[in-house]
Amino acid sequence: MSVTQQIKDKLDIVQYVQQHVPDLKRAGRYYKACCPFHAENTPSFVVNPDTQSWRCFGACAEGGDIFTFAQKKHGWSFRDTLHELGEIAGVQVKQRTPQQQAREENLDRLRGMLQTAADFYHEQLLADTPEAQQTLVYTTQKRGFNHETITQWQIGYAPAGWSNLLDMLTNLGYSADDVVDAGLASRNDRGNVYDRFRNRLMIPISDERGRVIGFGARALAPDDTPKYLNSPQSDLFDKSSTLFGLDKAKQSIRDSETAVIVEGYMDVIQAHQAGYRNIVAQMGTAMTEAQLKLIVPRYAKKIILGLDQDDAGQNATRRSLEVARKALQDDLVGKLDVDIRVLQIDGAKDPDDVLRETPDKWAEYIKAAMPVADFVIDMEAAGLAPNASLQERQAVAENVLPILTASENNIYKQENIQRLALRLRIPENDLMAWAQELRRIEQSRQQQRQRYQDKPPPVQDEYGASSEEPPPLSLNFDEDDIPPDFDDESEFAPQVRTPAPKRRMLTTSNISPKTEADCLRVILYSPQSISLVNRKFRELADGNPSMLAGPLCELDPRDFGIEIHRTLLATIQEALSQEDSEMLEYLREEFDEILVEQINELMQDDEARIASSLQNRQKADLEDVFGKTSRTGVSSTQLTENMMKHFLDLRVHRLKREHNEIRFMMEDAQQNQDKEAEKLYFAQAFPITQALNRLNKGKHELEGAL
Repeated sequence: MSVTQQIKDKLDIVQYVQQHVPDLKRAGRYYKACCPFHAENTPSFVVNPDTQSWRCFGACAEGGDIFTFAQKKHGWSFRDTLHELGEIAGVQVKQRTPQQQAREENLDRLRGMLQTAADFYHEQLLADTPEAQQTLVYTTQKRGFNHETITQWQIGYAPAGWSNLLDMLTNLGYSADDVVDAGLASRNDRGNVYDRFRNRLMIPISDERGRVIGFGARALAPDDTPKYLNSPQSDLFDKSSTLFGLDKAKQSIRDSETAVIVEGYMDVIQAHQAGYRNIVAQMGTAMTEAQLKLIVPRYAKKIILGLDQDDAGQNATRRSLEVARKALQDDLVGKLDVDIRVLQIDGAKDPDDVLRETPDKWAEYIKAAMPVADFVIDMEAAGLAPNASLQERQAVAENVLPILTASENNIYKQENIQRLALRLRIPENDLMAWAQELRRIEQSRQQQRQRYQDKPPPVQDEYGASSEEPPPLSLNFDEDDIPPDFDDESEFAPQVRTPAPKRRMLTTSNISPKTEADCLRVILYSPQSISLVNRKFRELADGNPSMLAGPLCELDPRDFGIEIHRTLLATIQEALSQEDSEMLEYLREEFDEILVEQINELMQDDEARIASSLQNRQKADLEDVFGKTSRTGVSSTQLTENMMKHFLDLRVHRLKREHNEIRFMMEDAQQNQDKEAEKLYFAQAFPITQALNRLNKGKHELEGAL
């Protein structure tokens, strides 16, 4: 039994959800409440104790098991969810070596020391000493922070002196080496240890879970340098992978689907004090790819860069956009599709100034944030003379085009290029050709970096499931009850008739395990196939927002009916979002033995066949063969179409399960004469019926192309 199944066996989803949704109450055989993920008056959030699943029948149109609920509620990654729920359930997620256990214990020890230091600095700020009182006046009057903010952010004061903190920590039993390792003290060439932070305003820096991992320190004496001093790089603190304030901002970012990234701690604290809580700060001169992935796509669909308005800040914005462009182009699974905008403030004021002086204007600036295309074109073309030569204008185009074309949205690409063509007085067709050439060069480089992903494995043609469509919904509505925002596909619309006899709800997948395994094998060998599948779903949705947000959303674990397959896809997506190791290495190192066995089982047939032909040559040779050897006799076009049919089949069977579940809920609503609930379920079922027909049409088209 896998670790995920052990956890689910030990935790009851109703009890877990009730901890976070107190108004969840029994309603017949289910439990209902207003959805915790969007505002509503009529309860549309349902938990099914029999299947240990949840579903929102309202605006979210999402559902899943205890893992997906915990991920969505807390914004955790799958890995974090596995560990957190494992701890609650008393299930050991992963066997640790003695070395790993020792490292974890050391990190916990360092975290405890850093929290103790934060407590010490905060107490010093509130102490009854002249120095502390002077610093408190600076904090409240000069920086404008009220006492509630000082407490909430645990702002502190590091007294002048060489060993105030060091003496306190060593008296508690920590060694001088421990204090140095935590970045709280420094050691000079003679071996003497002394406090790193002296006579500074102290801002604790926390990780996403709210644990102190370092400090930002603002000089109080005018001649102290540097003005801002961070904790050094350590096992806990990596500024390139940290966003200041994310622990306090993530809920607001998730609710608004927008993250505002500013330059400094003071900007963030001032914004939160003014009531704008979806704001975080980058830790450095420009945003990094790791920082981008902390919030996209888990929390935000839009990012607004609100860096300082001076030349340095604008250059940092340009570098941040370049990082975002590279991340979008390197994105294998299509999950970093994000709207990026740039804040422009009148008078070149910094965010901190606006938030202190005119906090009400902040919302106006956010609403008017400039699209990336406008910002980049304006910035790069600002120095062009009216009579600039073609070579000068072409140089600007080559700098701007990669950013303007990073998104896969062709409408935005064309609009941006048209805008650039007008500004540079260069024919649009020439710019399009240059953009395609730049993209071709970038893709060539990318393919060289990902040679092992070039060819997907074979996909079989056999299907283990019936192709019959789900029966029509049993509704007693009039035609006028059909939601107006769905497009008219009358020949595929559900029939409207009197209630049918009760049917048993289908709770398991009837697609063959082999088909699910084949799809996972494709993803393991070729992760970019996830992006291809997502594009196919978007193509079938044809711009219908109800489809894109619901039955034709991106591929996710719910598309698999077998528990361990759902877990494996979730961990693959987690592996693709990290950068420390290759995907397969990450999967094999980070998760439980059962999951590793499943990975090996999925891959072993091809590995065994090719390893045998190589007669036990080096692993590097094996990887080279995987990059060059065809695993099938069909053409690459046929292979892609076969693969896509399998993925469409997964979604078809998932939607059939959801269709049956909705029908079951509707029958209860009809028995209780709950007209509002019937309409709610109908609004969920109608796009599913449409999507099933679109998926089957898509499958037929693929079959005709084979």
